[in-house]
Amino acid sequence: MAGPKRILFAGSECFPLIKTGGLADVMGALPPALDSRGLEVFTLLPGFPAVKAGVKRAKKVGVLSDIAGGSVNILKGKSPTGQTILVADAPHLFDIDGNPYLDANGKDRADNGIRYAAFSEIAAKVALGQAFKWKADVVHAHDWQAGLVAAYLSLTEGPTPKTVFTIHNLAFQGQFPKSLMRKIGLPAQMFHQDGVEFWDKISFLKAGIIYSDLVTTVSPTYAREIQTEEGGMGLGGLLKKLNHKLHGIANGIDTEVWNPETDDALPKPFSKKAVAGKKAAKKSLLQHFGLSHKAKGPLFGVISRLTEQKGLDLVAASLPHIVGNDAQLVLLGSGDKDLEAVFEEAARNHPNHVGAFIGYDEQLAHQVQAGADVILVPSRFEPCGLTQLCAMRYGSVPLVARVGGLADTVIDASTAALKHKQGTGIQFSPAGFDPFIAGLDRALQLYQDKKTWVQIRRNGMREDVSWALPAAAYHALYQ
Repeated sequence: MAGPKRILFAGSECFPLIKTGGLADVMGALPPALDSRGLEVFTLLPGFPAVKAGVKRAKKVGVLSDIAGGSVNILKGKSPTGQTILVADAPHLFDIDGNPYLDANGKDRADNGIRYAAFSEIAAKVALGQAFKWKADVVHAHDWQAGLVAAYLSLTEGPTPKTVFTIHNLAFQGQFPKSLMRKIGLPAQMFHQDGVEFWDKISFLKAGIIYSDLVTTVSPTYAREIQTEEGGMGLGGLLKKLNHKLHGIANGIDTEVWNPETDDALPKPFSKKAVAGKKAAKKSLLQHFGLSHKAKGPLFGVISRLTEQKGLDLVAASLPHIVGNDAQLVLLGSGDKDLEAVFEEAARNHPNHVGAFIGYDEQLAHQVQAGADVILVPSRFEPCGLTQLCAMRYGSVPLVARVGGLADTVIDASTAALKHKQGTGIQFSPAGFDPFIAGLDRALQLYQDKKTWVQIRRNGMREDVSWALPAAAYHALYQ
């Protein structure tokens, strides 16, 4: 396929170097999938200590002077998975440990506006070939942290790379006081309704939408939802107006990282043809959390931020129903302190039926995906979601709200779908308590029908949840 070959990805996270959420998984998996299609993809990251420590064979390839009051060395190396990484090495901007956005008190870092505006400016200059002898044909910027890339490029005289901007979650918009305009080198004439201005503030996310040639988001249904007043988070009207350049492409997952046949985190490998290891995974998971091996109901699993957006208050409220049906729950996540307390108390009160790990552990996440019978994803909105894709890959049945990417990637195991061997999970709608309980009851009922349950699991494991199809769609967009 002729057309653009050199693609610069710009984003603030990339698995396995630095991760707070699904953005990191996309940044770590989509570029290699595009590489396999014959493109040359460089992934630019801020030079956080964790990033610099994790990049192998890093060499200085260029320098940019006077970026937010200091110089920036551009390093080039490889991630532990072999991905080509460019590092913006600027200690005056990125020498921070821990969460890249929040301080030790869980508050937004006061200098985030300066930090991520500078990162966008660096990305623009790298793309233009001003850092070293490599120019991008396309810049693919991700979320508000790279939202100003296209704005900076628009200030350049002469030809510039084409720009694609991906919204991973519209709820996070990167809003800052308009007094920042001068400090980050954007002209005052950009601060207006058809520019970066949003309710008398600068919105980095809106800038990405306005100034980029194409805008994508991470599922077709979410692309429709964000064009509405309810789902648009204040930007629904703008996105509807610009829907000619808005595309929804569902995410995939890295099927090398998420592979039950080779996963070192599991006690035994398994596949859709040899599922004995699935039983071993469940036995090991129950043992890890100290739960009973004699429960008659399914083992529900949760891997999530504990927030209302993710519907974890619905799970908390359903605990008596789960325990009362002799089913079990294991939870891995953190977030809202009240929700954390509810699950910790439930684990103390029901030691045979509820287990909770407050925090995050990548190895345990793999073990929950493999060992659970059902993975719960009851989100009130969900741009795409990766948890349900991993669940199907590991032969666990996803129980999901019918929103965003969950609606696009899980086929409800209705009577008609099962008749044609097509159901891969359980959907409920709307995202409320009574519909969620109805979904749990369907899972409890289907679980007792072993033949049907095995069929649903097999259907899920047959689904192509890799990046192959999404990468082809992005490749076509770049053309």
